[in-house]
Amino acid sequence: QVQLRESGGGSVQAGGSLRLSCTVSGRTFSRYAVGWFRQAPGKEREFVAAVDWSDGFTFYADSVKGRFSISRDNAKNTVYLQVSSLRPEDTAVFYCATGGLTSRHEYDYNAWGPGTQVTVSA
Repeated sequence: QVQLRESGGGSVQAGGSLRLSCTVSGRTFSRYAVGWFRQAPGKEREFVAAVDWSDGFTFYADSVKGRFSISRDNAKNTVYLQVSSLRPEDTAVFYCATGGLTSRHEYDYNAWGPGTQVTVSA
C-alpha cells in the first residue's frame, strides 16, 4: 500500500517562500507520477503541479507558473514543491498524490497524503 506524507507548510508573509516535501513509501509502480493539489477555504481542490517519476517531465497550473517549482529526489523517494513569491490567495491546504499518469485531474491519482497548511498574510 502506498503512503504519502507532506511536510514543510507554515505561515509566511506575502512574497515569501516555502519548500514543501512529499515522501512516498510502500509499494509503487515502476512508472508513476506525483502531483500537488491545493484546496483553499470554501473552494474546490485544484491542480498545482505534477512530475513524472521516471523521466522528470513536469507541468504546472497557469496560476503558479514561474512561481512554483516541482522536483524529485529518487534516492529519498521525495518530491518537492518550492513555492515562491507567495500571495494571500495561495493560502490553502496542499496535498500530494500518486497515480499512473502525469495528469492535472484528481481522478488519475489513487493515493493521497493528509495535506499541509500554507498560510500567506498580506
